[in-house]
Amino acid sequence: MTRFSLLDLVPVREGGDVASALAQTADLAAHAERLGYHRFWVAEHHGMAGIASAATAVVLAHIGHATSTMRIGAGGIMLPNHAPLVIAEQFGTLDALFPGRVDLGLGRAPGSDQKVAQAIRRNLSGGADQFPRDVMELQAFLAGDERLGIQATPGAGADVPLWILGSSLYGAQLAAALGLPYAFASHFAPAALYEAIAIYRRDFRPSAQLDRPYVMAAYNVFAADSQEEATLLASSMQQAFVRLRTGQPGKLQPPVPDYLASLPMQARAMLADVMSVSSIGTRQDVERDLAAFLDRTQADEIILTGQIHDPDARKHSFAIAMAAAQAVTARAPEPVDP
Repeated sequence: MTRFSLLDLVPVREGGDVASALAQTADLAAHAERLGYHRFWVAEHHGMAGIASAATAVVLAHIGHATSTMRIGAGGIMLPNHAPLVIAEQFGTLDALFPGRVDLGLGRAPGSDQKVAQAIRRNLSGGADQFPRDVMELQAFLAGDERLGIQATPGAGADVPLWILGSSLYGAQLAAALGLPYAFASHFAPAALYEAIAIYRRDFRPSAQLDRPYVMAAYNVFAADSQEEATLLASSMQQAFVRLRTGQPGKLQPPVPDYLASLPMQARAMLADVMSVSSIGTRQDVERDLAAFLDRTQADEIILTGQIHDPDARKHSFAIAMAAAQAVTARAPEPVDP
């Protein structure tokens, strides 16, 4: 039985602020736990007025206190922005607060533009090129490897599974080589999804953490009681993509009726590509689309996302999506933990 989880970007709505975004994300996480979602992840982004998850470990502590059983984690931490020791300490602290519930997904992108990346790192030497080395160093800190000559406190001995995130073939190759679970960012970069999954499964080497490949794929959902309402809800995320691609990022905008019809062909083609791994519609539509996506990917887990301006509509969308997911997977075999 494929698992279903949620990825939230802690959206800051037009008309709202960071405090309300954080409160709404905690409320959504508690709602997701009641619905039966397996895990709730947030992602590291910087310098973006519409995303409030830059201090990812702090946000996860907030979410952890709003939930009690669901796994929580980073999807992900952009490791080139940080010293591995610092991340071991942060996530060791989270593991002490929420034992057995914390995941650590790792990416090599900056989560920002180059100007912001330089402000975070002070210089750009090494960076993404040292990502494999940094992942292994982080593993060693969490394992309490004495050869480092330093103990991460908190961190050493923490029960924090590592994941490799990716939107290209690079992450698939690294996850396979290290024997780690692999999460693909198909919710915004779907082009290499199927090739990346095939490479990961083909080249996977068992590790102390994982004895077989484990694939998570991201999927956009905008679900409502009618097709018209779902289409309207999706327009907020469509606006966000258009604004980002035209150098005008900002807060998450209210939905706009007939938004796609107002766009030039080039923008519509961009959205058709970037949001091709999406379902926009009723429960029946989402059930059909999820079944087809699972058939194509054979994913062990689907992590759903969808930036919706109205927090209540967002909660309702994920409730509809879970009902659809349960219908799709009702007779599937039990999964194996990564």
